Amino acid sequence: MRVGYARVSSTDQNLARQIEALKQANVTKIFQEKASGKDIKRQQLIKLFDYIKKEDEVVVLSLDRLGRNSRDLTEIIEIIRRKGAFLNILDLPSFDGIQDPTLKALLTNLVLEIQKYIAETERKSIRERQRQGIQAAKKRGVYRGRSPEYTSESKNPRKKAIYKKIVSILTTNSEGKSVTITEIAKNTGVSRSTIYKIKNNLNNES
Repeated sequence: MRVGYARVSSTDQNLARQIEALKQANVTKIFQEKASGKDIKRQQLIKLFDYIKKEDEVVVLSLDRLGRNSRDLTEIIEIIRRKGAFLNILDLPSFDGIQDPTLKALLTNLVLEIQKYIAETERKSIRERQRQGIQAAKKRGVYRGRSPEYTSESKNPRKKAIYKKIVSILTTNSEGKSVTITEIAKNTGVSRSTIYKIKNNLNNES
């Protein structure tokens, strides 16, 4: 069975392109979610792990839909292997024409390792360029930091509405109810760090 997985990081992003690509790849079931790639304990990803069985094929559009760093990707791929399934990344070279399963697995693993290394290197390079840019801006006295996306003044109506929802839940918590930050993150599609920032700002205002 071909089982698809699609993911975007936030609620205002669209899954349509990934889902269309998975349907064209003839998957029979798709697990989809809007969740940060920083955490591999994603609800739909865990359901996929529970669902797949030996000789199933897990199909994703690109490797970064599974995870954001080499360590997480390695863990996810290993879980899929332990289930007896294998991974098919649509934007990477395919070895469908190779009949020898051992050689096919070897070549697939080699491409995955190379891709993981490239992705990790690119992320480190981006972070370093950002750090250098911030330092240069600070020296010039023009650095003001990144404007928060989720505020009462957000220009994006959806993010503004999500902010109000988060504030409402946090306010309810302060009145005696208990909803964890992780639960709020899952319900709103916003990262836990963003919710902590909103919570700290509310505490400072009060």
